[in-house]
Amino acid sequence: MKAWQFNGTGKPLELNEVPEPTPGPGEVVVDVKAAGICHSDVSAIDDAGWMPLFPELPHTMGHENAGVISAVGEGMDHWKVGDRVGLAPMNSKGEAIGYHTWEGGFGPKLRATDDNLVKLPDEVPFDLGAMATDAGLTAYHAVVAKGGVKKGMKVGIIGLGGLGYIGAKVAALMGAEVYGAEVNPKTRELKDEIGLTAVAESILEFKDVGLELVVDYAGFGTTTAEGITALKKDGVFVQVGMGKLEAPLNTYELITKTISVLGSNSGTKEDLAGIYELMQRGELNPPINRITQADIPDAIEKLRAGGVIGRYIAMYDDAK
Repeated sequence: MKAWQFNGTGKPLELNEVPEPTPGPGEVVVDVKAAGICHSDVSAIDDAGWMPLFPELPHTMGHENAGVISAVGEGMDHWKVGDRVGLAPMNSKGEAIGYHTWEGGFGPKLRATDDNLVKLPDEVPFDLGAMATDAGLTAYHAVVAKGGVKKGMKVGIIGLGGLGYIGAKVAALMGAEVYGAEVNPKTRELKDEIGLTAVAESILEFKDVGLELVVDYAGFGTTTAEGITALKKDGVFVQVGMGKLEAPLNTYELITKTISVLGSNSGTKEDLAGIYELMQRGELNPPINRITQADIPDAIEKLRAGGVIGRYIAMYDDAK
């Protein structure tokens, strides 16, 4: 089988012939039906700070996946061939599909464990199922588990792309008053679709509304600083985006307003199941750009250039 593989910082992905995986004890093999392309894929390729996540090269990337189990290893009889699944990226060792020793969904098959596997409801198509595994799960975890969103809370969301769209929508569905910040004017036009109270280019536009929670899904340094400044006293700031790996902070704002700063990385299988429930009920249907496996490098270039609305999802075979 052929897979798009990472070969080092600043190098384009290479389409290489790779062996088909077989399941070891406690593992299954999943035929990938849909694989999402993420801004963190761009960062991993461009930024040498990501290299510790790739102990061996070349390596098949792709951490947002949904598909069908095609082989079951020893001790995994509670799963069966033909089961539809979404794959939560992280395992209990802190390793992720598409990184470390786990090949990702930029190839048509991958290994996974119980840590990753979540039943994909029949009502949820593979493209949405794949989007949910990172953009959905990560966004949900940051807003709900870390941010503690609740009805009536005033929430700021920075970045309304794949993750931010979902995070803002989840917060709105839970009854929060949501304010969005997004540099792309086309994405700002999704205000009513998401359920935003208001949207602007910068979260600083809402400094005076009394934001209790700000979640930064962009993470470009300045967005971190602006998010902390925009919060009210005793507010909570959650950092998700990794557009840049460093940020300047106004420590005066941080200290005098006693801001709590939290990091949020991926999420749990329970978070993914929660997202699937919203999708199953038809309450969450984020925009998707469907592509083929061959289009993955082009999608990465478009994400690098910016201005993309919705998630790129590579579809395999006859996936629906």
